[in-house]
Amino acid sequence: MQKKFVKNLALILFLNFLVKPFWILGVDRQVQNVVGPEEYGFYTAILSFSFLFFIFLDLGITNYNNRNIAQNTQLLKKHFAGIGTLKLLLGIVYAIVIMGIGVIWGYRGRELYLLAVVGFNQFLLSFILYLRSNISGLLLFKTDSFLSVLDRLLMIIIVGTLIWTGLLSVNFTIEWFVYAQSAAYSITVLIALMAVLRKSGKLTLNWNPLFFIVILKKSLPFALLVLLMSFYNRIDPVLIHKLLPDEIGDYQAGVYAQAFRLLDAGQNFAFLFSVLLLPLFSKMIKEGRPINDLVKLSFSILVTGALIIAISSGFYSGEIMSLMYSQFETETAAEFAVRISQSSTILTILMFSFVAISSNYILGTLLTANKSLKTLNIIAFAGLVGNIAVNLILIPKLMAVGSAWASLLAQGGTAVLQIILARKVFNMKTDYKLIARFLSLVLIMLVAGYFLKNAEMDSWLLSISILIIIGMSSAFLLKLLNVSQLIRILKDDTA
Repeated sequence: MQKKFVKNLALILFLNFLVKPFWILGVDRQVQNVVGPEEYGFYTAILSFSFLFFIFLDLGITNYNNRNIAQNTQLLKKHFAGIGTLKLLLGIVYAIVIMGIGVIWGYRGRELYLLAVVGFNQFLLSFILYLRSNISGLLLFKTDSFLSVLDRLLMIIIVGTLIWTGLLSVNFTIEWFVYAQSAAYSITVLIALMAVLRKSGKLTLNWNPLFFIVILKKSLPFALLVLLMSFYNRIDPVLIHKLLPDEIGDYQAGVYAQAFRLLDAGQNFAFLFSVLLLPLFSKMIKEGRPINDLVKLSFSILVTGALIIAISSGFYSGEIMSLMYSQFETETAAEFAVRISQSSTILTILMFSFVAISSNYILGTLLTANKSLKTLNIIAFAGLVGNIAVNLILIPKLMAVGSAWASLLAQGGTAVLQIILARKVFNMKTDYKLIARFLSLVLIMLVAGYFLKNAEMDSWLLSISILIIIGMSSAFLLKLLNVSQLIRILKDDTA
């Protein structure tokens, strides 16, 4: 299983490194520069609001299905027709929920229209994730790797054509951005559907209420976990938009989005680990095989990368934000400087929360595969309560920066609790050598970062590149990234 994990991790990371950085740092960033911080902040708040109720599109079915198909591949044909029908019904429920609560929340006019289109996109995204859960459950990781980047690749083509070529002669608005997502998701659904049908055979919708009830009962514990995690991961821009006056709320949500974009990029890559690990952990736990080596391997790779990224971006957050965002037409130089300063502070805070998020993706996936959902839900609920409480206190005082601190505290707290739970459930012993290696990496990077930052080099890009190289080299020397181990795993047919 370690060999399968390493080989397919390399493939999925390679494809995602080719596509997603260009999407996030090129196209998506340029959209915000074109439409402005207020408009993009308006969109971010609506998108985050739609994410809060994403659970009604899924009710835990995707995670349950991934685990179930990995352990019982023969059930694909039987379950696909029934669950496919159920997903369509949940789409209707989701539409009613978000539009109804949107009206109660105070959305009107353009807000409701954008929410409707974004909600449709969320339905398409949910269906893509469900289709991919079948593919990864069958351990067809090459196909899943391709599908993991297809929607972004299509959006790069569509949005890039609109904002850079001028071929269509349109005044680019945030609505065009949302329409481009609709087109890309629709095409991806069709291709993913064809991939699943190759394994399941002819698709026929199956109206079977008893089957729906059975599946929902089995998936509801997963649903509650996804709901709670969605709230404390995505509620920040919604609260910023709601707790601050209208124009200030949109602007601050936009400032938060500038920094969150990089955290979101990191989360996308961390999510890839969970995609690979959930079916592998599920199969290993069912077969009674030891999981400690795979946990340690995946944890070392992901958390090491997160630490290097967090410390490097923390030293050069101002330079990164200045490079990514330009002064808007109606913005003075002083206002632009304040926006960059504020977003750079948020970036530093959020990227350290990425370290905790990386830990959560590994251990949360392990505990999900083990069906330790009751305790996971308690941890997620504690994270949600803490996040909202800190947001309510800090947003009126610190605005978007306060929300970043709330995110860090929530993610850090849940990470600590998940580590404690995983040690208890799987009887894991504390690896003091691993902890010492992580602390040594942090110390080396902090010292190197301090000297490089104050060295007054001609280019900060050269300086941050050197810091990242020092971090990577130190990780190899400390054997956090163990080349000989990876080579041994790849050569060992039993691994």
